[in-house]
This record gives sequence, C-alpha cells and structure tokens, in this order.
Amino acid sequence: MRITKLFKDFFESEKVGGLILIACTIISLLLANSSLSQEYLHFWHTNINGHSLEHWINDGLMAIFFLLIGLELEREVYIGELSDLKKATLPIFAALGGMIVPALLYLSLNFGTETQSGAGIPMATDIAFALGILSLLGNKVPTSLKVFLTALAVIDDLGAILVIAIFYTNNLSLFNLGIALGIFAVLLIMNRLKVRNLIPYLVLGVFMWYFMLNSGVHATISGVLLAFAIPFGNGDKKSTSYLLQHWLHKPVAFLILPIFALANTAIIINSDWHYALTHRYTIGIAIGLILGKFIGISLFSYAAVKTKICQLPDDLNWKSIFGVSFLGGIGFTMSIFITLLAFNDDEHISNAKIMILISSLVAGLIGYFLLKTILNKTVAEEVED
Repeated sequence: MRITKLFKDFFESEKVGGLILIACTIISLLLANSSLSQEYLHFWHTNINGHSLEHWINDGLMAIFFLLIGLELEREVYIGELSDLKKATLPIFAALGGMIVPALLYLSLNFGTETQSGAGIPMATDIAFALGILSLLGNKVPTSLKVFLTALAVIDDLGAILVIAIFYTNNLSLFNLGIALGIFAVLLIMNRLKVRNLIPYLVLGVFMWYFMLNSGVHATISGVLLAFAIPFGNGDKKSTSYLLQHWLHKPVAFLILPIFALANTAIIINSDWHYALTHRYTIGIAIGLILGKFIGISLFSYAAVKTKICQLPDDLNWKSIFGVSFLGGIGFTMSIFITLLAFNDDEHISNAKIMILISSLVAGLIGYFLLKTILNKTVAEEVED
C-alpha cells in the first residue's frame, strides 16, 4: 500500500505525542496529590482577563488542535484514505458504530437523569494515545491497520466536533454567530479567488474564533472551519494546507496537547476515590469506552463487510480489527474535553475524569496485549510458511 510522507509524519508525531501525554498525565496526577497540590491547582486557575488559564487552554489552544484535525481530515477527504469511497466506507462504518453504541449504552443508564448530557463522553477516540499504543507494537503492524485506526479516529473526531456544535451549545448569540459565519464566508471567497498567502487566513481565523467564542458555539469549532477554508490545491508540499499542517504537527503533539493534559488531569484523588466509580454516569463512561467502542467498531465493520458495502484489506483479519476496536476505547483528550462541556458540577467533572483515565487505560491495555498476541502469531505463521 502506498503511504504518503505526510501520513508517516502524522503517525510519527502522534505516536511520540501519545507517549508524552502519558508522561504528562502521570506528572500532573502526582503534583495534584503532593505537598505542592494547592500551588499547582491555583496555577491553572490563575485569572487572565476574566478567565482562568485552564479556560484559555481549553477554548484557545485547543482551537489550534482542532485546526490540525481539520487539515488532516481535509487531506484524507481529498487525496487520502477517505478520497476513495470504497476504501473510506470501512472506517466510516467503524467510526459510526464506535460513536453510536457507546452513546446508547451510556444513555441506557443515564437517560432522564441530570447526567444524560454526558452521552458524548464515551463517543470519542484519542488519536495520539491510540496511535501511541499501536506504535509500541513496532513494524509488525500492517500499514492497513495503521491507516484504518487513523482514518477511524479522524472520522471519530469529526463526529465529536459535530456533537459539540449541536448538543453542547448554550445561550446562542445569533449576532456573534452571524459575524463568525460571515468571516468564514469571506475566507471561502478568498479560497475561490486563489489567495494563497496564509497570513490573511490566520488573521481572519483569530477574529472568527473570537466571535465564535462569544456566540455560545464552542470556539474550537472555528479551528475546523478555518482548516476547510485554507487552500488545499493539489495537496503537494507547496500547497498552503500542506505547509500549515506540516508546521503544526510538532507544536500540537509536543506542546498544546501536553499542556492540555497537565491542566485537565490535575485531579485530587481522595481516600474514598473508589466511590466515584459507582455512579450511573461513571459506569456509563466505563461501559461505553471499554465495551461500547469494541462492540460498535467491530459490529458495524463486520456488518459493512458481510453486506458487501465494503471489503476488508488483504493484509488485515478480523482479529486485528477486534484489537484495534479496543484501542478506539482510549478516550482521554476528547472525552475529557466533552466532559468539561457536559457537566457544570466539579464533583461530576472530577469523577468523570477519573473514570475516563481508568477506562482508557483498561481499553488500551486490552487492545495492546490482544494485538501483540495476534500479530506475533501472524508473524510466526508467515515464518512457518
């Protein structure tokens, strides 16, 4: 299978970024539960122009993360795995199953309660962590499996973006939203006029972010809109989209996401922390991420292939798909992000974060050891043949 250099760069940055995220999470948890706890927590709540530092990270820096996700999605749609409908159908169905089933399982426990708004939490897959775990298996992993997981996670992120825009929008200001969409329209016109200079896109993108922030629609959506307004051209190394995406890889993987992890995993774990795992919403998160993702991704993929809507790549088997389905249960970044939108109560947020970390760890370990066993057996059989 031909694999583009940009995909290789994306995979490399994401896998290393995933390992850095793990380290940052551990450091943040240790500091939050050490003698420096009060100072550490106070730092993230430092007031800057009426908002906490944590707020600026989640609404500001994460818009840049979503810009990168949008650029990657755009590339996949135009010239990547999603450009060929036949190839794209399998990860599309897998992603749909990985969003629908976890949400339904969560709602089965929480529908009609004050925590039903958390249904979007187990729908998300963390690209960096998932690819980071997959990368630990080395060169035994078929390229098709890497591409499948990446495409699935990118589509999953698109789903999360739509969920945020539709279900987590409060106090909508049509005036500010209208200005933001007006700026987006200007950006699209610039694209059609073949304006290739990146600076006016970024300047107008900042203004679009500001008005989106004040519209009630989450400001990070502006990052995705900006991505699709930036000229793609033929997608070569000289295209505006390619240059920006290439430049953003390392800052996002090695700076923005680690800062997000440090700010949002500063969780104080008390002696009675295990009671956090007994609530309907935390159980719903666990079932959704660990079982819902596995069932949804596997079942929808199997149904799509058996009904001949798409086909399984030659170098993949169902056991590998099952293993990757568990890796899809690593929610982390996006799950925590949606938690902050879904809940207002600090106790709910803290308990949900704890369960997201535990569930992501469990899903990641199951996926890793399952894939390791499957891939080792495959290699052994190839040697015998």
